Amino acid sequence: MVATRDIREAVRELDLSDHPLCVHSSLRSFGWVEGGALAVVYGLLAEGCIVMVPTFSWMLPPTPNMRRPRNGWDYDKFDGSTSGIGRVYTPDTVEIDKEMGSIPSAVVAMPQRTRGNHPLCSLTAVGPLERELVLGQRPLNVCAPLKELAKANGSIILMGVCLGTMTLIHLAEQMSGRNLFRRWANGPDGQPMEVEVGGRSDGFGNLEQILSPLARTTKVG
Repeated sequence: MVATRDIREAVRELDLSDHPLCVHSSLRSFGWVEGGALAVVYGLLAEGCIVMVPTFSWMLPPTPNMRRPRNGWDYDKFDGSTSGIGRVYTPDTVEIDKEMGSIPSAVVAMPQRTRGNHPLCSLTAVGPLERELVLGQRPLNVCAPLKELAKANGSIILMGVCLGTMTLIHLAEQMSGRNLFRRWANGPDGQPMEVEVGGRSDGFGNLEQILSPLARTTKVG
């Protein structure tokens, strides 16, 4: 069984106390957690960490006038979710895509948290100085919280998940000169608009050999 104290011990072992963290997670990877997802979040917060998590939401199919070329999309074979039809995102909502998992769901439901203003790929943070991390996120500046994380000497935590979940790599792609892709969501007026997204992460596992010397690991559960 895993408890909050085990999370705290792992944070101290990795020398991450009082650091901002972007957490990608699988709660079930721990086995049984006493107190569930909130126990993990509270363990991180108790060590003075800012906890930032991906809280992605719904997408629209593109309208004919939004079909950009070289956009990583076969417009004639749209296979994305249409669950965004009729929905308007605001940072106050607690709704996220069900695939995000239990820990992001717990964070976005906390009363004292800040959620980025991006209708598809928001990041939500809780803890000291959380507003400074995510308030710069906008529909055409999806990576702003990750840039702030880097400035603040933060770290990425992969809890029982692989590199394919690591959104920071999209920022690295952007910094290397690649234009990020565009997808579609309803704007505040309910009309479809383009937003910036990182794109697919299928190939991120190929960076394992390059990134593994930078990693620190521990086992919990």
